[in-house]
Amino acid sequence: MGAALLDGLILLVPTIILIAIVGAVASTGSEGGIIATALIGALAYLVIALLYAPLLMSRGGGKNGQTIGKQVTNCRVVRVNGEPFTFGSAAVRDVAVKGFLFGGIGQFFLFIPTLLDVLWPLWDDENRALHDLVVSSRVVRE
Repeated sequence: MGAALLDGLILLVPTIILIAIVGAVASTGSEGGIIATALIGALAYLVIALLYAPLLMSRGGGKNGQTIGKQVTNCRVVRVNGEPFTFGSAAVRDVAVKGFLFGGIGQFFLFIPTLLDVLWPLWDDENRALHDLVVSSRVVRE
């Protein structure tokens, strides 16, 4: 949980700075400037969020499977088959399964799938979340 919170802050801070800069430039006082600022901020956050985990988790060597939040909290995501994460496998895990399947589609089912994903480690023998089961990964402490 700590790693997810840290990663969320890491994603949020640059987005806020970007929105402040764009807002200062576009602050003509018109509704168009405000809407443009909001759209650019949302788009920037979306791009950063989509690339953050896959780019960091696919690094080679000892940092493979780690975002900055995971590095600080001394944990790593490993694949069950022992292979290192590639950009594609990290994108499938974090963007497609965690973000889109359990986060995006989960909202249409009253966030029940999202809640189950978060709570699943409480009763799983290996403390794995549903998204880890789907993509055959696990989080380990270092």
